[in-house]
Amino acid sequence: MSEILTPTEITKEAKIRRTFAIISHPDAGKTTLTEKLLLYGGAIHEAGSVKQRKAARHAASDWMAIEQERGISVTSSVLRFEKDGIKYNLLDTPGHKDFSEDTLRTLVAADCALMVIDSAKGVEEQTEKLFEVCRMRRIPVITFVNKYDRPGMEPLEVLSNIETKLGIHPVPATWPLGYGTDFQGVYDVIRRKLRLYVKAKHGTQIADNQEFDLDDGIENSTLTQTYKEAFAEECELIGDEFHEMDQQAFNTGEATPVFFGSALTNFGLDIFLEHFKNLAPQPQPYTDFEDTERALEEPFSGFVFKLQANMNPDHRDCTAFIRVASGVFRRGIEVNVDGKSKKIRMTTPHSLMGDERNLLETAYPGDIVALFNPGEFRIGSTIYEKKTRRFDVIPLFTPEHFIKATSKDPFKRKQLREGLKQLSEEGVVHVFEVPNGVGNELLLGTVGVLQFDVVKHRMLAEYNTEMIYNSVPFHTARWLPENEEVIEKLKASFSTHVTYDLDENPIALFDSGYALSQAMEAVGEENLFKFKQ
Repeated sequence: MSEILTPTEITKEAKIRRTFAIISHPDAGKTTLTEKLLLYGGAIHEAGSVKQRKAARHAASDWMAIEQERGISVTSSVLRFEKDGIKYNLLDTPGHKDFSEDTLRTLVAADCALMVIDSAKGVEEQTEKLFEVCRMRRIPVITFVNKYDRPGMEPLEVLSNIETKLGIHPVPATWPLGYGTDFQGVYDVIRRKLRLYVKAKHGTQIADNQEFDLDDGIENSTLTQTYKEAFAEECELIGDEFHEMDQQAFNTGEATPVFFGSALTNFGLDIFLEHFKNLAPQPQPYTDFEDTERALEEPFSGFVFKLQANMNPDHRDCTAFIRVASGVFRRGIEVNVDGKSKKIRMTTPHSLMGDERNLLETAYPGDIVALFNPGEFRIGSTIYEKKTRRFDVIPLFTPEHFIKATSKDPFKRKQLREGLKQLSEEGVVHVFEVPNGVGNELLLGTVGVLQFDVVKHRMLAEYNTEMIYNSVPFHTARWLPENEEVIEKLKASFSTHVTYDLDENPIALFDSGYALSQAMEAVGEENLFKFKQ
């Protein structure tokens, strides 16, 4: 039997964990950056990129066929690597805006966010949306401005763009020397050293570099004298701003350290990782349903933030991703699931690298455990060893797009309902009864329209059910409280339809913006939820 760890030993293990999620707009280079962090962390020896033509393989984090066909990430992956004594849990998330709901849930399992910005485009729409979740959770945000090997905005312009678009104070942690084809190095503001780089083979290997004091580094670059002088002035301008950064402002997501570099050529990544381990917070205690903070050293507890079926096509299974919130998880541990009476033995916990599974013996606060779902887990389920726990951490996000769905074969209505129920439990799609429907159709709701393609693809591949979609005219939706008076008022409202999801959560669907504004007057905006716990 495994030895019992003391609270001090559990806290010590938690201190060497860093659990973070990467957020960005599509094409900002998030997946390439993920690969390079694994390269620099020693988890892989050669990096591949989703869209890089010279790469000989697909990115390690994108495993679904639909991802490899389209060159986009549509699911979240959990990747582990270790560097300089720190154990990293990297939650790689979908970059495409139509799959942001998976990202929003994943952020709940992260202790901080790494925000990736394209140097040419600045802060884009999807980044703003994901940043709002970081702001809601008040978690630290660390920024990496990518693609400085291409023409883009001046660094000062990028900082202004971040502050204007997000309302967060950007603090330079590094500064680029040159950009585009003249991008030669990165000034480490924290250590006051300038690192000059040599491009490695197609960016698949760690870039050679040489470190200098600032003045010597500038002289060793091949830039024009005018540019050298301008760069020296900028470095003097940003001065000690990083060292004077308000730590509390960073901890609550009001200030963000900003690193500059290129994930494609690997410039600046080594400096970023050297400082990231000190900037990224160690695992933080979660607050339970009773609004009580639960210490990291308490008996094991955790919550399910993601379910993914059929990760291995050879086995019809469903994997649950669990964030360890407190205590020690051990292989073979018997756990309770909130709301369930029987105990479950956890016999096959794994860590993941894309679709590669490695058996996991123990896990500590901050770690992510992948487990076979015995059918008892749902998105948001709390599991615990001894003391009863319930973490109400995963909100229901409001669907923005709706369709009616039925099976092409009328004899497969049962498979349709069962398959869609499974996908709704995974969080792939919201499934509702059709308001005033006839029973052979279901209403599907998603945050992005491409999610419907994933649903259709998976229903055919996994449940052998071909689906027919029909459009519906709903303009917007809001979740409702369990309040019959509110529900009855809305049922009687103009151009408003009340229905329920498969868990009996009430939701109002509005035909127009005018109908929504009328509902606000009738029941109050406080009873119309964009997010519902």
